[in-house]
Amino acid sequence: MPDHFHIPVVVMGVQGCGKSTVGLALAQARGLRFLDGDDLHSVAARTKMASGHPLTDEDRLPWLTRIAETIANAVAQGEPVVVACSALKRSYRDLLRAFVPTLVFVELYGSRELIAERLTHRNHEYMPPGLLDSQFATLEPLAADEAGLRVDLIHTPDELVGLIHKGIAH
Repeated sequence: MPDHFHIPVVVMGVQGCGKSTVGLALAQARGLRFLDGDDLHSVAARTKMASGHPLTDEDRLPWLTRIAETIANAVAQGEPVVVACSALKRSYRDLLRAFVPTLVFVELYGSRELIAERLTHRNHEYMPPGLLDSQFATLEPLAADEAGLRVDLIHTPDELVGLIHKGIAH
């Protein structure tokens, strides 16, 4: 496989944008392990979100550190992963990159209306649709100087995986 297939990738964006679906498909296409960052949330964080309260930076720091350590350990073992993680702020992505300098981010983006409509068809364990506004308010889109790319959700998951392959290869 080409070297760019062995780069650790974080698929990022607001809730309901398809991080897990696209991340899993991307990992399978690249022959890499997939990790859903949601699985690394603490019980306290899950409870807070389930009650309709967004997490603070202080709440997110231990979670982001767990994700960063997990990615760094996988890379150290020669097994880079694809991770679904909201990574909404530049400072969060900087923290992840501090652990894994080769990390590439793929931001899935779309209109608030499109994502809100998708949320009506989804039942998430602890992310009620009411948190979407706080996610958009927190989101700092991937900047031009950050390793990665932004892909528009108007595409199907398979098309998104193809676009991501092309974007990471360049």
